[in-house]
Amino acid sequence: MHGRLPVFLAALWWGSLTTLGFFVVPMLFAHLPTPAMAGGMAARLFTGQTWVTLACGLLLLMTSRQKGTRAPTDWAPGAMVFIVGGLLLALLVEFAVAPRIVARENLQLWHAVGSGMYLLQWLYAGAVLWKTSAPRG
Repeated sequence: MHGRLPVFLAALWWGSLTTLGFFVVPMLFAHLPTPAMAGGMAARLFTGQTWVTLACGLLLLMTSRQKGTRAPTDWAPGAMVFIVGGLLLALLVEFAVAPRIVARENLQLWHAVGSGMYLLQWLYAGAVLWKTSAPRG
């Protein structure tokens, strides 16, 4: 089980980012009556996504060592920078970028910054999934 948990966590992280960012939020803007309503709901969903990211990332860090030793698992050295980077990006989007978007402060700029950081986090989560699911040999 311990060997499969990192793959499951990485898949949950990447899959939730994919579902929310590329399907759910665009559907909100396409189907809710006003952009303000869609934006408010999207903000709540992105906050939930931050918690999913934190849970998956922290659990991945906890499983990155071989049981009973300080030695890293075979996937950990290549994935560590992406896990930490993804966690940092999630926190920055949630606590630095999102409040500016909600306040409509230079909306175009902060939306672009937040979208870019979300895309980078998605790429990092994909790299973690790639590293954790690589064949062991």
